[in-house]
Amino acid sequence: MAEEATTANPVSDCLFCKILAGEVPATVVRETDRTLAFRDINPQAPTHVLVIPKEHHPNAAALAAADPELTAYLLRECGEVARAEGVADSGYRIVFNTGSGAGQTVFHVHAHVLGGRGFGWPPG
Repeated sequence: MAEEATTANPVSDCLFCKILAGEVPATVVRETDRTLAFRDINPQAPTHVLVIPKEHHPNAAALAAADPELTAYLLRECGEVARAEGVADSGYRIVFNTGSGAGQTVFHVHAHVLGGRGFGWPPG
């Protein structure tokens, strides 16, 4: 079973838990009592912001199973970030990579909010 944590009990080797704890710097664009949004250090679009819950869950599926209400809250925050970044009206993408085969490299659930350019289909 994956290690669960909160900001009071972070996963010791988790980059995003370290960002939440202030141990690793990040360019924060929005913060609530339940989430943190910050710029991706390797942006794939003009707007590329990561939105994470302050509770540690390893991926989107684990978060949805453990806390559907927090999952919905996280998605609402993605919309707020898109509005604040000016991409809500032109369109944006929300991406959750779940598992290493899908490209997940930090195993703390996070949504990528991408906008500011066109996106093709299928992704990848």
